[in-house]
Amino acid sequence: MKYTVSIEIALPRERAVQLLADPAHLPKWLRGLVLHEPLSGVHGQVGTTSRVVMQMGRQKIECTETITRREPVDLREIPKTSVVHFDREIVGEGMWSAVRDRLTETGPETTLWESENEYRFNGILMKLVGLLMPGAFRKQSLQHMRDFKAFAELGKDVREAQD
Repeated sequence: MKYTVSIEIALPRERAVQLLADPAHLPKWLRGLVLHEPLSGVHGQVGTTSRVVMQMGRQKIECTETITRREPVDLREIPKTSVVHFDREIVGEGMWSAVRDRLTETGPETTLWESENEYRFNGILMKLVGLLMPGAFRKQSLQHMRDFKAFAELGKDVREAQD
């Protein structure tokens, strides 16, 4: 299953990238995040592997995330003409996913965040989930993007909304 979602953020690209790349901010906008800890490498750097635990309703999902691309490598010096790329692979029980995020400057104060998502499922149960609920994956990706937008533009923290 493959899909692409996008959202425009009313911030300069450099600021949106800084907020997105900072691990301290993850719990503020990544709804359901219980844990995101590097197992090897430095958070956000290519090759870094992290343990990720998400709470979705009553179910906890644990997976391993590996950063496969980050361009430019040094986010303090982003050329105006370049697109910022954050790519990662996520592996969990019965599932493999690749996420390819692109952040493009669309104006002096606006950024377009496009996210290509690909999922592959193993096992009967996960294949059924993928077949019967493909819209749920897209909906969740969009929710994460909307939550990031609310955090980045307005300072809204998803943890406060969940309490």
